[in-house]
Amino acid sequence: MAAPGEVSATAALPERPVISTPSQDLHPAVRAAQQRSVARQPWLGLAGLLLVVPVAVALAFALDGPVRSLLVIGPLVTFSLVPTAVVAFWWEDWPGTALAPRWLAGWLNTLFILAAGVGLTFLGQFIAGGGVDPRGVFDPNPPPGSLPTFPGTLPIAGAAFTAMLQFTLVNEGWPLRKLRRVPGGLLAGLVAWGAAVLIYYFVVDVHPPASTGLHTETGPMSGAALGALTVTVGAWQTWLYVTWRGWPFNLIKRRWLRLLVANATVAVGGWATYTLIHLAVSPGKIIAGAAAFIAAGLVVSMLFENAVRPHITAVMDKWLSVLTVSALAVVLYVVLTAYARTVEFGRVEPSEFVVHGCLNALAFSVITHVAVGRRWPFARDLP
Repeated sequence: MAAPGEVSATAALPERPVISTPSQDLHPAVRAAQQRSVARQPWLGLAGLLLVVPVAVALAFALDGPVRSLLVIGPLVTFSLVPTAVVAFWWEDWPGTALAPRWLAGWLNTLFILAAGVGLTFLGQFIAGGGVDPRGVFDPNPPPGSLPTFPGTLPIAGAAFTAMLQFTLVNEGWPLRKLRRVPGGLLAGLVAWGAAVLIYYFVVDVHPPASTGLHTETGPMSGAALGALTVTVGAWQTWLYVTWRGWPFNLIKRRWLRLLVANATVAVGGWATYTLIHLAVSPGKIIAGAAAFIAAGLVVSMLFENAVRPHITAVMDKWLSVLTVSALAVVLYVVLTAYARTVEFGRVEPSEFVVHGCLNALAFSVITHVAVGRRWPFARDLP
């Protein structure tokens, strides 16, 4: 978040992302705004649920039930995650802030994000199938040869978002944060998508039915296994850079050492976690569990700012936050799994609806409300 009056297309970015910058190094106006926001918790988070929950329910069920919503809305929202990160973390709510008053800026940015997500969905369809067909994007049961986006294009979207968070939060956007907001954000998105395309062509092993029209790719990991790995890495990113706000890495003063240790910890930690768990758990369940943890982390640590807690030591506070996130993750996983088992999904696994409900519905709603909409209309006094 920039200081009041500083957000514009040409303004320079701060040296480090606000979310992981130690409090004493923040701009005084930003630090004061954070303190006002935390002081209003948990009521500010509870008020936010009045917007977050209906939007999440709509994303999960609006298209004539959970199955059709998963097949159509799921890929569209997944491909919208990189534009969301660009607007929230790089552009700091531009272009909405330049086009409209503050109360309307968040809505305009959300429309921009969704439009960009549609365009990127078509791009993912082209990469996976060599063509573009709107029926494969918007029809939950497209005819043969229509290049369906679910699930064939999801490894591209998932890898792009994980790479975007790794570059933006863990690597602190370096060295692109030296640029202005707009070119820096665009280049960050290109870096993330470049990494995703390389992963898709050289890592993913997919053999879609010939009737889909999608290309076969040969690699060392199935699409499901890659999804499990990337979402597990995403859980580590959420834990260390949303719940713990970059601690303990932000205590390291030398940037090259801080970035080296942080990137290695998140990457190796995510890989080791996936490697251990997949010995006994299927990739689909790993993805669902990690998705529940990510969604819970965003609710507890972004929507409520880790503020529902007693006054205890800083270290105990951090571990209590993790326990709170883990408890909510278990509740989300159990409730959504129980519901999914009551629905006839056909060719879709119930665990895939759990992922959709957690990431594409709940997590996306929290991010757009807090990081894009700036908690409007419940926090009009916050920049």
